[in-house]
Amino acid sequence: MAKSWSDNAPAPKVLSEHTHLKDPLVYRIKNLLLGRPINRHSLHEQRLSKKNAYGVLSSDCISSSAYGGEQILVALIPAFGLAAFTIFTPIIGIILIMLLIITFTYKDVINTYTKTGGAYVVARENFGKVISQIAAIELIFGYILTVAIQTAAGVAAIISAIPELTEYKVLLTVTVIALLTYINLRGIKDAGLVFVIPSYLFILAMFTVFLFGLYRNFTGNLPTYPTDTQGLLPLGEPQGLLSLAAILLILKAFANGSASLTGLEAISDSVALFKEPEHNNARKTLMLMSATLATLIIGIAWLAHKVVAIPYQEGTPTVISLVAQAALGDNLFGQGFYYFVQASTTFILFAGANTCFNAFPNMVNIVANDGFLPKQLTKRGHRLAFSNGIIFISSFAVILVIASSASITTLAAIYALAVFIGFALTGFGMAKRNRGNKGKFYLHLSTGVIAITTVILLSALKFADGTWIVVIGTPLIAFIMLRFNQRYTQENQALIVSSKDSRATSITRHDVTVLI
Repeated sequence: MAKSWSDNAPAPKVLSEHTHLKDPLVYRIKNLLLGRPINRHSLHEQRLSKKNAYGVLSSDCISSSAYGGEQILVALIPAFGLAAFTIFTPIIGIILIMLLIITFTYKDVINTYTKTGGAYVVARENFGKVISQIAAIELIFGYILTVAIQTAAGVAAIISAIPELTEYKVLLTVTVIALLTYINLRGIKDAGLVFVIPSYLFILAMFTVFLFGLYRNFTGNLPTYPTDTQGLLPLGEPQGLLSLAAILLILKAFANGSASLTGLEAISDSVALFKEPEHNNARKTLMLMSATLATLIIGIAWLAHKVVAIPYQEGTPTVISLVAQAALGDNLFGQGFYYFVQASTTFILFAGANTCFNAFPNMVNIVANDGFLPKQLTKRGHRLAFSNGIIFISSFAVILVIASSASITTLAAIYALAVFIGFALTGFGMAKRNRGNKGKFYLHLSTGVIAITTVILLSALKFADGTWIVVIGTPLIAFIMLRFNQRYTQENQALIVSSKDSRATSITRHDVTVLI
């Protein structure tokens, strides 16, 4: 009989006397697939060190560098032609300034809410439970879209190296989501260890690409791509930058590029997953993550500009793939290392999707405990993971992938809108909390203003491209969540026992083993 009642401890005598009893077949299959159940007393062993947390929780943010810059060019190239690369650089600069400001806001969030922070907790503590549901909804949208877009981008990296797989793009993406679901149902620690190494390999691979690119540029051997290759985005005609149409197109490109900053929320949402002292480890991991992201954004943007990496209409080969090929060259080492870069890019993107399987269940657990989502989302499963939350996020991610045909461009705007609504609530919430501290107040107010401006741009300029889902879906989901809360409140009131009726004789507690 399985000793699933406790970890690494001798079974009590009563269990030893009934070893002839077998677990049900379904339970044995569950053990085979997921591993033996973990006792709740071992929950602390499922915590992540800074090294593992950097690999697991930072991967979402870091991996956005693989497609964020490309989305800017997707908007600029058809409108401005090759002049787009001149506009590309200042947009990247603005995004880096935004990264710096938002990072320091989330650093203060972690310092303030030392167990679990993020947009939902900040909004709940500073604006109340009703307003906080907006943050919860946008986080739900954001995490589901992260899984969809990161897995789709990872598959795009594979197809860039192996074009013959193009027709299987959707099937491959769905398969990856199913695999990530299985890994996370086995438990947080197992999932983290799977993705720690690929995250570091991606950083190593890209830094190597940057060094080769710098060297080849210095020696005059860095090539540029032809602009008439079949399948590229059509080149627009250069136009004045002060016309209304040009300004709107530039703002649209900036809105696309805001996808580079997605993932900053994950660490503040997952402080409870860190080993003690949780908030100190989370804060250090956040700062390292942001510095890494900034370096990657700068390096990829600079090389894309130098080699004239124009995106393809079908999305593959990707810009990061073109950059790596040009920087590494076509010799034997360059060709071999190119495949290593593509493999590491694939795994960091999959690791980015995996981040949400950690952060999302923890976030919806908090919301469900507040009574705005079904209580089933608060239950830990066979391996101490929030299994229902994991199944929830994977199911809706698969629906989005199939509906969008795994198109990164289609998903990016919806993704960024949901994330920046969360940034806005976090910024304004922290500004309200720190009204007596001018430095912190203006820092957090800047985050809120930057984020709400981006939200307005995305809502207006990308409404027809998909952001209508968030604009229309948010109030509908808010209504459903408030109905959940009303129902739970009514049930709690019905179960309240008066003090007169609640008197009972106190008895000594006994621990009893029950065989079923």
